[in-house]
Order: sequence, then C-alpha cells, then structure tokens
Amino acid sequence: MTLNRRQTLALAAAGLSLPWQARLAQAQGFEQAKFFVGFPPGGAADITARRVAEKVAGSAWAKTAAVVENRTGAGGRLAMEALKTSPPDGSALVLTPYSTTSIYPHVYRKLSYDPVADFMPVSTAALMHHGLAVGPMVPASVTDVKGFVAWAKANPDKANYASPAAGSTPHFLGALLGLRENIDLKHVPYRGSVPGVTDVVGGQIAAMFTPTGDFLPQHRAGKLRVLATSGKTRLPFATDIVTFVEQGYGDFTTEEWFGFYAPKGTPAAVVAAANAAINAALKDKSVVDGLGVMGMLAQGSTSEEMARSQRAEFERWGPLVKRIGFTADS
Repeated sequence: MTLNRRQTLALAAAGLSLPWQARLAQAQGFEQAKFFVGFPPGGAADITARRVAEKVAGSAWAKTAAVVENRTGAGGRLAMEALKTSPPDGSALVLTPYSTTSIYPHVYRKLSYDPVADFMPVSTAALMHHGLAVGPMVPASVTDVKGFVAWAKANPDKANYASPAAGSTPHFLGALLGLRENIDLKHVPYRGSVPGVTDVVGGQIAAMFTPTGDFLPQHRAGKLRVLATSGKTRLPFATDIVTFVEQGYGDFTTEEWFGFYAPKGTPAAVVAAANAAINAALKDKSVVDGLGVMGMLAQGSTSEEMARSQRAEFERWGPLVKRIGFTADS
C-alpha cells in the first residue's frame, strides 16, 4: 500500500514539473535564450534578430541578451529544423520570413517540418519591402522597371537575377515579372542576400530581388541602383526609391514580415513572456532606428495576429506558386 502511494506521488510530481518550470521561466527568465536565424550574418534577418536579442535582457523571458545562432542554408529551412528538434520549453526561438511557413508548403512536396503542427507563432518582428536592383552589368541608362524589362528582352543571354533562396518571395517576384512581361529571366538562388548583393555590385549577375534593406548601403554608395520596392508606399527611410505600384505594377505589392516562432508544446505562459519581451524591444528607439537604416519597419504583434497572417499568406501564395509552376523538384 505504501509503495503504491509513493508511486502515485512520484507520478504527480513528474506531471507538475513542466508547469512549475514554465512559471519559473516566466517569473525569472531563462539564463540563456537563443534565436535561430536561417540566413548569413549581416543580412536583414540576422540584423533584426540581433537588434531584438540585445533588448530582451532582464525581461520575464530572458535574464541576459539572447544568443543568435546562424543556421544558414536551404532558404531558411535549416533553422526551422533546428527549432523543431529543440526542447519545447521556449528557451529557443527562430526568426524567419513568412516564406518558410506560408510559401514553402506549396513548393516542397516533402517539407521537413509542418508549419502548423511543429511551431507556435510568438510575434512578428519587422515588416520588409522587397526591391529590384541592378548593378554595373546593366547600363546606367536603365533607371526603372520598364527600362530593365526592355534591356532584358534585348540581352537574353544576360537576363538573369539573384534571390536569397529558391522558393522565397524574392524568387517568385522575379518569376512573376518574367511571366508578366514574357521574358525568360533566369533565376540564380544564393545562400542569403549578402553574397547575391556582392555579385550584383561586382557585375557577376545583372539584377537581384531581395529585401530592400539589404541593398541600401550599396545603393547609397552608388554601387547599384534600386529600381523599385514592393511596398504599398515608399519606405520612410528610403523615400527616393519609387514603388512598383508607382510604375504601373500594382500586382507586385508585397510586404513580408519576419516573425518569431517557438516549438510546438511550449507552455503558453512562456510564449506570453517571450511575446512581451519581443514587443517591448521593438518599441525601443534604438531598435526602431536600427531596423529603419536597413529599410525595415519594426512591427510586433500578438501570437494570434501572427497566426492569422500566416494563414492568409498561405492562401494568397498557393495560386501564385501554381501559376509560376515552381516546385523543389523543378
């Protein structure tokens, strides 16, 4: 009889351990929290994660600044896989563009994770507009989208463009431009924005679609030309760059967000603590200004708002991906 009682008490203690740990994490913060990022250092995703990581210290979620771990490759999928196998305690999150959860399911027949079953939305972090930029391979006389289209038609052997990953939003914007204008724009995927921008500036490739912020330093230095951005309006930190809308390409309006996810099963109290810490960081003036320099708008959310946006983008991109005809096997 005594043995059964001890077993019962042991089972009860085991069952209570996880909620107790969750309450402790919420009250005191993790000793060391982590952000996975699926793109190289220096790019928009990496900078967003690092800006937020510095400001979560001392919150109910993290005692110290979060560590940023770059799991570069596969268009951000390696970082998603890393989070999927992390303990579901909320000590590790991933920062990713919505393409990994809303577009990739339409692209990869055997995706290594389930965006809904494996992850929990925590908060959006930043809103980014994608841009089309050209480098020295394209004559200086080309200053807008129509000029680039005309040049590409006249130079089919050079009509190529880079993107930060196959199956990403920038990849599909280039593909849609080719379909709309009936030109064969050859796509060259890179491992993130930075190496692609480097090759555009160096004249190894004609053009690139990627988050506008990744172009701004070189654009301001006169080493490349951003021909258009995908936002509804011009970026407040780059008002000299016109939008696709202003040039008659209203169907190219795309404002993509970076968002934080936790592993599925993370206690709700920990998700709430992480959400509060991230949203507080995104209101810090140094974070707002730092992201602005990179052409991004700091924008937090509730986990529910992020989940709704994820579903909406999933439904929006399905028909577009089908129209483009791209799969991971193509």
